[in-house]
Amino acid sequence: MSKFLYGIDFGTTNSALSIYDEEKKEIVDTISIPSLIYFTEVKSLVDGESHIVGEKAIAAYLSDGMKGRFIKSIKQILSRTTFTETRIHNKKYTASDLVTLILKDLKTKADQIIGEECNKAVIGRPVFFDDDNTMKDTLAQTRLKKAAESAGFTDVRFQFEPIGAAFAYEKTITRKERVLVADLGGGTTDFTYLILDPDKVGSKDRKNDMIASGGIYIGGDSLDSAFMWDRGTPYFGKNTLYEATPGKVLNVPKSLFANICTWDKMNFFNGLKIQKEIEEYYYYSGNDPKFKNLMTLIENNLGYSLFRSIEKTKIELSDQPKSTFAYHNMEIEIDEIISLQQYNSIIEKDINKIDTYLDRFMETHKINPTDIDCLFLTGGTSMVSAVQNLFKSKFPHIPLNSGDNFKSVAKGLAYSGYLFEN
Repeated sequence: MSKFLYGIDFGTTNSALSIYDEEKKEIVDTISIPSLIYFTEVKSLVDGESHIVGEKAIAAYLSDGMKGRFIKSIKQILSRTTFTETRIHNKKYTASDLVTLILKDLKTKADQIIGEECNKAVIGRPVFFDDDNTMKDTLAQTRLKKAAESAGFTDVRFQFEPIGAAFAYEKTITRKERVLVADLGGGTTDFTYLILDPDKVGSKDRKNDMIASGGIYIGGDSLDSAFMWDRGTPYFGKNTLYEATPGKVLNVPKSLFANICTWDKMNFFNGLKIQKEIEEYYYYSGNDPKFKNLMTLIENNLGYSLFRSIEKTKIELSDQPKSTFAYHNMEIEIDEIISLQQYNSIIEKDINKIDTYLDRFMETHKINPTDIDCLFLTGGTSMVSAVQNLFKSKFPHIPLNSGDNFKSVAKGLAYSGYLFEN
Protein backbone atom coordinates (compact mmCIF):
# COMPACT_ATOMS: atom_id res chain seq x y z
CA MET A 1 0.00 0.00 0.00
CA SER A 2 1.37 3.39 -1.00
CA LYS A 3 2.44 5.75 1.77
CA PHE A 4 1.94 8.77 -0.47
CA LEU A 5 -0.93 11.21 -0.90
CA TYR A 6 -1.25 13.78 -3.68
CA GLY A 7 -2.66 17.25 -3.16
CA ILE A 8 -3.92 18.52 -6.51
CA ASP A 9 -4.84 22.09 -7.36
CA PHE A 10 -6.49 21.92 -10.78
CA GLY A 11 -6.51 25.57 -11.75
CA THR A 12 -7.92 27.69 -14.54
CA THR A 13 -4.47 28.93 -15.56
CA ASN A 14 -2.01 26.56 -13.85
CA SER A 15 -2.32 23.21 -12.11
CA ALA A 16 -0.08 21.91 -9.34
CA LEU A 17 0.45 18.63 -7.50
CA SER A 18 2.18 18.19 -4.13
CA ILE A 19 3.50 14.79 -3.12
CA TYR A 20 3.00 14.12 0.60
CA ASP A 21 4.76 11.30 2.45
CA GLU A 22 2.26 10.22 5.11
CA GLU A 23 4.87 8.30 7.11
CA LYS A 24 7.44 11.09 7.28
CA LYS A 25 4.66 13.72 7.37
CA GLU A 26 6.40 15.95 4.85
CA ILE A 27 6.03 17.14 1.28
CA VAL A 28 8.47 15.40 -1.03
CA ASP A 29 8.04 17.64 -4.07
CA THR A 30 5.59 19.96 -5.80
CA ILE A 31 5.22 20.12 -9.57
CA SER A 32 3.15 22.51 -11.65
CA ILE A 33 2.12 22.86 -15.29
CA PRO A 34 0.02 25.35 -17.27
CA SER A 35 -3.56 24.06 -17.64
CA LEU A 36 -3.23 23.86 -21.42
CA ILE A 37 -3.91 21.23 -24.05
CA TYR A 38 -2.84 21.40 -27.67
CA PHE A 39 -4.36 19.01 -30.18
CA THR A 40 -2.10 18.81 -33.20
CA GLU A 41 -3.63 19.54 -36.59
CA VAL A 42 -2.84 16.04 -37.85
CA LYS A 43 -3.13 12.97 -35.63
CA SER A 44 0.11 11.03 -35.31
CA LEU A 45 0.22 7.95 -37.50
CA VAL A 46 2.91 6.40 -35.29
CA ASP A 47 1.34 6.27 -31.82
CA GLY A 48 -2.12 7.69 -32.43
CA GLU A 49 -1.54 10.51 -29.93
CA SER A 50 -2.78 13.93 -30.88
CA HIS A 51 -2.52 15.99 -27.69
CA ILE A 52 0.25 17.72 -25.74
CA VAL A 53 -0.17 19.13 -22.23
CA GLY A 54 1.40 22.01 -20.30
CA GLU A 55 4.51 23.98 -21.32
CA LYS A 56 5.21 21.64 -24.22
CA ALA A 57 1.75 22.43 -25.56
CA ILE A 58 2.70 26.09 -25.93
CA ALA A 59 5.95 25.29 -27.74
CA ALA A 60 4.29 22.77 -30.07
CA TYR A 61 1.38 25.09 -30.84
CA LEU A 62 3.68 27.97 -31.76
CA SER A 63 6.11 25.80 -33.74
CA ASP A 64 3.19 24.34 -35.71
CA GLY A 65 2.19 27.82 -36.81
CA MET A 66 -0.76 27.91 -34.39
CA LYS A 67 -2.71 25.26 -36.28
CA GLY A 68 -4.74 22.52 -34.65
CA ARG A 69 -6.82 23.15 -31.51
CA PHE A 70 -5.42 24.95 -28.48
CA ILE A 71 -7.51 24.83 -25.32
CA LYS A 72 -7.06 26.72 -22.05
CA SER A 73 -9.24 27.68 -19.06
CA ILE A 74 -10.85 24.25 -19.16
CA LYS A 75 -11.94 24.64 -15.55
CA GLN A 76 -14.39 27.30 -16.72
CA ILE A 77 -16.49 24.79 -18.67
CA LEU A 78 -16.92 22.30 -15.79
CA SER A 79 -20.05 24.09 -14.59
CA ARG A 80 -21.44 24.92 -18.03
CA THR A 81 -24.62 22.96 -18.66
CA THR A 82 -24.53 24.13 -22.28
CA PHE A 83 -21.22 22.37 -22.88
CA THR A 84 -21.68 18.66 -23.53
CA GLU A 85 -18.82 17.78 -25.85
CA THR A 86 -16.46 18.93 -28.57
CA ARG A 87 -15.08 16.85 -31.42
CA ILE A 88 -11.39 16.78 -32.25
CA HIS A 89 -10.00 14.43 -34.90
CA ASN A 90 -13.49 12.92 -35.08
CA LYS A 91 -13.27 11.93 -31.42
CA LYS A 92 -15.73 13.14 -28.79
CA TYR A 93 -14.30 14.94 -25.75
CA THR A 94 -16.48 15.82 -22.77
CA ALA A 95 -15.44 18.34 -20.11
CA SER A 96 -14.27 15.44 -17.93
CA ASP A 97 -12.24 13.99 -20.80
CA LEU A 98 -10.35 17.25 -21.24
CA VAL A 99 -9.63 17.61 -17.51
CA THR A 100 -8.48 13.98 -17.39
CA LEU A 101 -5.66 14.75 -19.82
CA ILE A 102 -4.19 17.36 -17.44
CA LEU A 103 -4.67 15.29 -14.27
CA LYS A 104 -3.14 12.24 -15.94
CA ASP A 105 -0.11 14.27 -17.01
CA LEU A 106 0.42 15.49 -13.44
CA LYS A 107 -0.08 12.00 -12.01
CA THR A 108 2.38 10.43 -14.45
CA LYS A 109 5.06 12.97 -13.55
CA ALA A 110 4.47 12.50 -9.81
CA ASP A 111 4.43 8.69 -10.02
CA GLN A 112 7.80 8.84 -11.76
CA ILE A 113 9.21 10.92 -8.89
CA ILE A 114 8.14 8.46 -6.17
CA GLY A 115 8.80 5.37 -8.28
CA GLU A 116 5.35 3.89 -7.77
CA GLU A 117 1.70 4.51 -8.55
CA CYS A 118 -0.30 6.63 -6.11
CA ASN A 119 -4.09 6.46 -6.35
CA LYS A 120 -4.97 8.66 -3.36
CA ALA A 121 -5.60 12.37 -3.79
CA VAL A 122 -7.15 15.43 -2.18
CA ILE A 123 -8.36 17.63 -5.02
CA GLY A 124 -9.09 21.31 -4.59
CA ARG A 125 -12.28 22.98 -5.70
CA PRO A 126 -13.53 26.57 -5.51
CA VAL A 127 -16.14 27.37 -2.90
CA PHE A 128 -18.55 27.94 -5.79
CA PHE A 129 -17.79 26.83 -9.32
CA ASP A 130 -20.43 29.23 -10.65
CA ASP A 131 -21.83 31.88 -8.28
CA ASP A 132 -23.83 29.93 -5.72
CA ASN A 133 -25.72 27.81 -8.25
CA THR A 134 -26.23 24.41 -6.60
CA MET A 135 -27.07 22.55 -9.80
CA LYS A 136 -24.05 23.86 -11.70
CA ASP A 137 -21.83 23.35 -8.66
CA THR A 138 -22.86 19.70 -8.37
CA LEU A 139 -22.35 19.20 -12.10
CA ALA A 140 -18.83 20.67 -11.93
CA GLN A 141 -17.70 18.52 -9.00
CA THR A 142 -19.21 15.41 -10.59
CA ARG A 143 -17.29 16.10 -13.79
CA LEU A 144 -14.09 16.77 -11.84
CA LYS A 145 -14.48 13.54 -9.85
CA LYS A 146 -15.04 11.56 -13.03
CA ALA A 147 -11.90 13.11 -14.53
CA ALA A 148 -9.87 12.16 -11.44
CA GLU A 149 -11.11 8.57 -11.62
CA SER A 150 -10.34 8.38 -15.34
CA ALA A 151 -6.83 9.68 -14.59
CA GLY A 152 -6.28 6.74 -12.22
CA PHE A 153 -7.26 8.03 -8.79
CA THR A 154 -9.42 5.50 -6.94
CA ASP A 155 -9.50 7.24 -3.55
CA VAL A 156 -10.46 10.92 -3.83
CA ARG A 157 -11.54 13.63 -1.43
CA PHE A 158 -12.35 17.28 -2.15
CA GLN A 159 -11.23 20.32 -0.20
CA PHE A 160 -12.03 24.01 -0.70
CA GLU A 161 -9.02 25.69 -2.32
CA PRO A 162 -8.77 28.59 0.16
CA ILE A 163 -8.64 26.06 3.02
CA GLY A 164 -5.76 24.38 1.22
CA ALA A 165 -4.00 27.75 1.02
CA ALA A 166 -4.67 28.29 4.74
CA PHE A 167 -3.08 24.98 5.71
CA ALA A 168 0.04 25.91 3.73
CA TYR A 169 0.20 29.22 5.63
CA GLU A 170 -0.40 27.43 8.95
CA LYS A 171 2.94 25.64 8.54
CA THR A 172 4.71 29.02 8.70
CA ILE A 173 3.16 30.57 11.83
CA THR A 174 4.23 30.25 15.48
CA ARG A 175 0.99 31.15 17.27
CA LYS A 176 -2.76 30.78 16.88
CA GLU A 177 -4.28 33.26 14.39
CA ARG A 178 -7.72 34.14 13.07
CA VAL A 179 -7.12 34.39 9.34
CA LEU A 180 -9.09 35.62 6.36
CA VAL A 181 -7.82 33.76 3.30
CA ALA A 182 -8.46 35.14 -0.18
CA ASP A 183 -7.65 32.82 -3.07
CA LEU A 184 -7.77 34.81 -6.31
CA GLY A 185 -7.29 32.50 -9.26
CA GLY A 186 -8.01 32.58 -12.96
CA GLY A 187 -11.71 31.76 -12.62
CA THR A 188 -12.90 32.50 -9.10
CA THR A 189 -12.20 34.53 -5.98
CA ASP A 190 -12.76 32.50 -2.80
CA PHE A 191 -12.74 33.52 0.84
CA THR A 192 -12.36 31.45 3.99
CA TYR A 193 -12.30 32.69 7.56
CA LEU A 194 -10.77 30.18 9.95
CA ILE A 195 -8.59 29.64 12.99
CA LEU A 196 -5.08 28.43 12.31
CA ASP A 197 -2.89 26.91 14.99
CA PRO A 198 0.61 25.49 14.48
CA ASP A 199 -0.12 22.97 17.24
CA LYS A 200 -2.95 21.52 15.15
CA VAL A 201 -1.00 20.86 11.96
CA GLY A 202 -1.91 17.36 10.83
CA SER A 203 -4.86 17.03 13.22
CA LYS A 204 -7.72 14.85 12.01
CA ASP A 205 -10.55 17.06 13.20
CA ARG A 206 -10.52 20.65 11.98
CA LYS A 207 -14.26 21.17 11.55
CA ASN A 208 -14.56 23.61 14.44
CA ASP A 209 -11.71 25.71 13.02
CA MET A 210 -13.52 26.32 9.71
CA ILE A 211 -15.81 29.26 10.45
CA ALA A 212 -16.98 30.57 7.05
CA SER A 213 -16.41 30.07 3.32
CA GLY A 214 -17.72 31.81 0.24
CA GLY A 215 -16.77 32.85 -3.25
CA ILE A 216 -17.59 34.77 -6.40
CA TYR A 217 -17.14 33.82 -10.05
CA ILE A 218 -14.56 36.49 -10.85
CA GLY A 219 -10.85 35.92 -11.44
CA GLY A 220 -7.95 36.71 -13.71
CA ASP A 221 -9.87 35.57 -16.79
CA SER A 222 -12.59 38.10 -15.94
CA LEU A 223 -10.02 40.90 -15.90
CA ASP A 224 -8.57 39.73 -19.22
CA SER A 225 -12.06 39.54 -20.67
CA ALA A 226 -12.83 43.11 -19.56
CA PHE A 227 -9.58 44.31 -21.11
CA MET A 228 -10.28 42.46 -24.35
CA TRP A 229 -13.76 44.00 -24.54
CA ASP A 230 -12.54 47.54 -23.87
CA ARG A 231 -9.19 47.66 -25.68
CA GLY A 232 -9.01 44.54 -27.82
CA THR A 233 -12.31 44.27 -29.69
CA PRO A 234 -12.06 47.70 -31.40
CA TYR A 235 -9.11 46.26 -33.35
CA PHE A 236 -11.41 43.44 -34.51
CA GLY A 237 -14.30 45.56 -35.72
CA LYS A 238 -16.52 46.07 -32.66
CA ASN A 239 -17.47 49.54 -33.95
CA THR A 240 -17.68 48.51 -37.60
CA LEU A 241 -20.58 49.76 -39.73
CA TYR A 242 -22.22 47.66 -42.45
CA GLU A 243 -24.82 48.29 -45.14
CA ALA A 244 -26.93 45.18 -45.80
CA THR A 245 -29.51 47.19 -47.73
CA PRO A 246 -28.79 50.40 -49.66
CA GLY A 247 -28.89 53.49 -47.46
CA LYS A 248 -29.39 51.54 -44.21
CA VAL A 249 -26.14 51.68 -42.24
CA LEU A 250 -25.98 49.69 -38.99
CA ASN A 251 -23.44 48.73 -36.36
CA VAL A 252 -22.27 45.14 -36.34
CA PRO A 253 -24.02 43.55 -33.30
CA LYS A 254 -21.77 43.90 -30.25
CA SER A 255 -22.98 40.51 -29.02
CA LEU A 256 -20.80 38.95 -31.72
CA PHE A 257 -17.68 40.21 -29.96
CA ALA A 258 -18.59 38.74 -26.58
CA ASN A 259 -17.53 35.41 -28.05
CA ILE A 260 -13.91 36.52 -28.44
CA CYS A 261 -13.65 37.95 -24.94
CA THR A 262 -13.75 34.71 -22.97
CA TRP A 263 -11.71 31.60 -23.54
CA ASP A 264 -14.44 29.07 -22.86
CA LYS A 265 -16.37 30.59 -25.79
CA MET A 266 -13.44 31.29 -28.10
CA ASN A 267 -12.22 27.69 -27.74
CA PHE A 268 -15.33 26.51 -29.56
CA PHE A 269 -16.07 29.56 -31.70
CA ASN A 270 -15.57 27.83 -35.01
CA GLY A 271 -18.96 26.66 -36.26
CA LEU A 272 -19.86 26.96 -39.95
CA LYS A 273 -22.88 29.14 -39.16
CA ILE A 274 -20.89 31.76 -37.27
CA GLN A 275 -18.12 31.73 -39.89
CA LYS A 276 -20.67 32.41 -42.64
CA GLU A 277 -22.20 35.21 -40.57
CA ILE A 278 -18.79 36.84 -40.08
CA GLU A 279 -18.02 36.62 -43.81
CA GLU A 280 -21.31 38.36 -44.62
CA TYR A 281 -20.61 41.19 -42.18
CA TYR A 282 -17.16 41.60 -43.72
CA TYR A 283 -18.65 41.85 -47.21
CA TYR A 284 -21.38 44.34 -46.22
CA SER A 285 -18.88 46.44 -44.27
CA GLY A 286 -17.04 47.12 -47.49
CA ASN A 287 -14.22 44.74 -46.53
CA ASP A 288 -13.34 46.74 -43.42
CA PRO A 289 -9.73 45.84 -42.48
CA LYS A 290 -10.54 45.65 -38.75
CA PHE A 291 -13.29 43.13 -39.43
CA LYS A 292 -10.79 41.23 -41.55
CA ASN A 293 -8.71 41.01 -38.35
CA LEU A 294 -11.62 39.15 -36.72
CA MET A 295 -11.73 36.64 -39.56
CA THR A 296 -7.96 36.16 -39.32
CA LEU A 297 -8.18 35.72 -35.53
CA ILE A 298 -10.80 32.99 -35.75
CA GLU A 299 -9.66 31.20 -38.90
CA ASN A 300 -6.05 30.95 -37.69
CA ASN A 301 -6.82 30.13 -34.06
CA LEU A 302 -4.83 33.10 -32.77
CA GLY A 303 -6.77 33.54 -29.56
CA TYR A 304 -4.12 32.13 -27.25
CA SER A 305 -1.33 34.28 -28.60
CA LEU A 306 -3.54 37.38 -28.37
CA PHE A 307 -4.53 36.66 -24.77
CA ARG A 308 -0.87 36.11 -23.89
CA SER A 309 -0.30 39.72 -24.90
CA ILE A 310 -3.22 40.83 -22.74
CA GLU A 311 -1.90 38.83 -19.78
CA LYS A 312 1.59 40.28 -20.31
CA THR A 313 0.10 43.76 -20.05
CA LYS A 314 -1.71 42.80 -16.84
CA ILE A 315 1.43 41.35 -15.26
CA GLU A 316 3.59 44.35 -16.17
CA LEU A 317 1.01 46.71 -14.67
CA SER A 318 1.25 44.86 -11.35
CA ASP A 319 4.47 46.73 -10.62
CA GLN A 320 4.83 49.35 -13.35
CA PRO A 321 2.94 52.62 -14.06
CA LYS A 322 2.41 51.76 -17.73
CA SER A 323 2.73 48.94 -20.27
CA THR A 324 2.37 48.42 -24.00
CA PHE A 325 -0.46 46.26 -25.28
CA ALA A 326 1.30 44.91 -28.36
CA TYR A 327 0.29 42.23 -30.84
CA HIS A 328 1.70 41.78 -34.35
CA ASN A 329 0.64 38.70 -36.28
CA MET A 330 -0.76 37.95 -39.75
CA GLU A 331 -1.37 41.64 -40.53
CA ILE A 332 -3.06 42.22 -37.17
CA GLU A 333 -1.25 45.26 -35.76
CA ILE A 334 -1.83 46.41 -32.18
CA ASP A 335 0.54 48.77 -30.37
CA GLU A 336 -1.07 50.82 -27.61
CA ILE A 337 0.35 52.25 -24.38
CA ILE A 338 -1.85 51.46 -21.38
CA SER A 339 -1.39 53.31 -18.10
CA LEU A 340 -2.11 51.73 -14.72
CA GLN A 341 -4.88 54.26 -14.24
CA GLN A 342 -6.49 53.23 -17.54
CA TYR A 343 -6.18 49.55 -16.68
CA ASN A 344 -7.69 50.04 -13.22
CA SER A 345 -10.60 51.86 -14.84
CA ILE A 346 -11.17 48.93 -17.22
CA ILE A 347 -11.26 46.33 -14.43
CA GLU A 348 -12.98 48.59 -11.88
CA LYS A 349 -16.36 46.90 -12.26
CA ASP A 350 -14.92 43.46 -11.42
CA ILE A 351 -12.88 44.82 -8.50
CA ASN A 352 -16.02 46.48 -7.13
CA LYS A 353 -17.90 43.18 -7.39
CA ILE A 354 -15.21 41.47 -5.31
CA ASP A 355 -15.36 44.34 -2.81
CA THR A 356 -19.16 44.16 -2.56
CA TYR A 357 -19.12 40.39 -2.18
CA LEU A 358 -16.51 40.56 0.58
CA ASP A 359 -18.65 43.08 2.48
CA ARG A 360 -21.64 40.76 2.19
CA PHE A 361 -19.54 37.74 3.19
CA MET A 362 -18.34 39.45 6.37
CA GLU A 363 -21.79 40.77 7.21
CA THR A 364 -23.48 37.40 6.67
CA HIS A 365 -20.99 35.60 8.90
CA LYS A 366 -20.78 38.46 11.43
CA ILE A 367 -17.04 38.94 10.97
CA ASN A 368 -15.66 42.28 12.11
CA PRO A 369 -12.26 43.54 10.92
CA THR A 370 -11.21 43.40 14.59
CA ASP A 371 -11.87 39.64 14.47
CA ILE A 372 -9.10 39.17 11.88
CA ASP A 373 -5.47 38.78 12.95
CA CYS A 374 -4.05 38.29 9.47
CA LEU A 375 -4.92 38.38 5.79
CA PHE A 376 -3.49 35.67 3.54
CA LEU A 377 -3.67 36.22 -0.21
CA THR A 378 -2.80 33.60 -2.78
CA GLY A 379 -3.39 32.92 -6.48
CA GLY A 380 -1.95 34.70 -9.49
CA THR A 381 -4.67 37.38 -9.55
CA SER A 382 -3.74 38.45 -6.01
CA MET A 383 -0.70 40.21 -7.51
CA VAL A 384 -2.83 42.64 -9.53
CA SER A 385 -2.26 46.16 -8.20
CA ALA A 386 -5.96 46.99 -7.84
CA VAL A 387 -6.52 43.80 -5.85
CA GLN A 388 -3.65 44.61 -3.50
CA ASN A 389 -4.99 48.13 -3.05
CA LEU A 390 -8.47 46.81 -2.28
CA PHE A 391 -7.27 44.75 0.68
CA LYS A 392 -4.80 47.36 1.94
CA SER A 393 -7.46 50.07 1.98
CA LYS A 394 -10.14 47.81 3.41
CA PHE A 395 -7.96 46.41 6.20
CA PRO A 396 -5.23 49.05 6.75
CA HIS A 397 -4.17 47.76 10.19
CA ILE A 398 -4.14 44.03 9.42
CA PRO A 399 -0.91 42.33 8.22
CA LEU A 400 -1.17 41.09 4.64
CA ASN A 401 0.75 37.89 3.91
CA SER A 402 1.11 35.78 0.81
CA GLY A 403 2.77 32.50 -0.07
CA ASP A 404 3.75 30.85 -3.32
CA ASN A 405 0.90 32.07 -5.50
CA PHE A 406 1.01 29.01 -7.72
CA LYS A 407 1.82 26.17 -5.29
CA SER A 408 0.39 27.16 -1.90
CA VAL A 409 -3.00 25.57 -2.51
CA ALA A 410 -1.56 22.24 -3.69
CA LYS A 411 0.70 22.05 -0.64
CA GLY A 412 -2.18 22.80 1.72
CA LEU A 413 -4.36 20.20 0.02
CA ALA A 414 -1.61 17.64 0.62
CA TYR A 415 -1.84 18.48 4.34
CA SER A 416 -5.58 17.62 4.27
CA GLY A 417 -5.18 13.87 4.78
CA TYR A 418 -7.57 14.07 7.72
CA LEU A 419 -10.40 14.00 5.18
CA PHE A 420 -9.79 10.29 4.62
CA GLU A 421 -10.59 9.57 8.28
CA ASN A 422 -14.21 10.66 7.89
